[in-house]
Amino acid sequence: MSPLLKEIRHNPLLWLLAFVPVVFAAKQLNPEAHTLLFVLSVLAIVPLAALLSHATESVAAKTGDAAGGLLNATLGNLTELVIALAALRAGEYMLVKASIAGAIVTNTLFVLGASFLLGGLKYHVQEYNRAGARLQAGMLFLATVALLIPSAISNADSAVGAAFTQKLSVGLAVLLIVAYGLGMLFSLKTHRELFASAESGESGEAPWPLGLALATLAGVTVLVALVSEVFVESVQKAAETFGMTSAFVGFIVVALVGGAAEMGSAFSGARKNRLDLSVGIALGSASQIALFVAPVLVLLSYVLGPMPMDLQFWPGAVVMILIATLTVSLVTTNGRSAWFIGVLLLMVYLIFAMTLYLLPPRVH
Repeated sequence: MSPLLKEIRHNPLLWLLAFVPVVFAAKQLNPEAHTLLFVLSVLAIVPLAALLSHATESVAAKTGDAAGGLLNATLGNLTELVIALAALRAGEYMLVKASIAGAIVTNTLFVLGASFLLGGLKYHVQEYNRAGARLQAGMLFLATVALLIPSAISNADSAVGAAFTQKLSVGLAVLLIVAYGLGMLFSLKTHRELFASAESGESGEAPWPLGLALATLAGVTVLVALVSEVFVESVQKAAETFGMTSAFVGFIVVALVGGAAEMGSAFSGARKNRLDLSVGIALGSASQIALFVAPVLVLLSYVLGPMPMDLQFWPGAVVMILIATLTVSLVTTNGRSAWFIGVLLLMVYLIFAMTLYLLPPRVH
């Protein structure tokens, strides 16, 4: 247990873990204080995600950067998945869809852009395996097409009803899950030699023992699930207090809070010149959410939700996902990065954030 306690003692961010019991106490004492509960739950989720990140790095230390990035993205997405499941059970489908779209855009633009910027400030030029980035960008484009179709059909043909949209969404969900599985088979099994790391970079700190890392992952996941319940219950009222729509909260706030785990690992990898790890986390997480998490949530809505959820996103969200995917495709063509590439990605993200805050998209 000493490595865990040592990490908490030396990492000021993890001192925020003190807010975890405070959230539960505040929920019991004053369940109607939605704004306070919202702020406390955000302060509790961030250190939990950071702890999840460190435990994940320890588990991923046994693998190379490509597989490590995938594992990091998978376990890092637990936060987003748990928050989305809590919103799904509450019937907050607008929040679910906004968080899905926001997580995709945040990972492709903010996490990758900040990684390029932070790494570029320390190293003049960094290199990474462009084959992996191109594959993830291709998978993201496939997911964007699947998200675009229900919205386009609905807008083009007014005779299309909700029953058709739901049937189409289930079919698309199955196709996306199959595509994601085949993509993993391609990159990790049949053609894994194409996705080897471009360079090793600096070695990190000694990882935690595997048993401690796995126990931490399990415990933190449970705590994130409990705090997420409070977060989802309070987010709507708190958004009104701060003058934010649920679209902005889901697209920006939930995505940034839920993605804290990936961000910590991606930024750390970039500063250690392990850009393959950063790219694998950012784009791997985005494609996983688009091709696996979103379809799974659609299927689970038939079991957990008050009514079935479809894949019909509002047009503005689909456009932003499409632009994010095309932007990543453009900047990852040569497998090299410098700090200004990161600035370009971050600027596109800030344009989206400002637009959503000032002029929220119309909801169907």
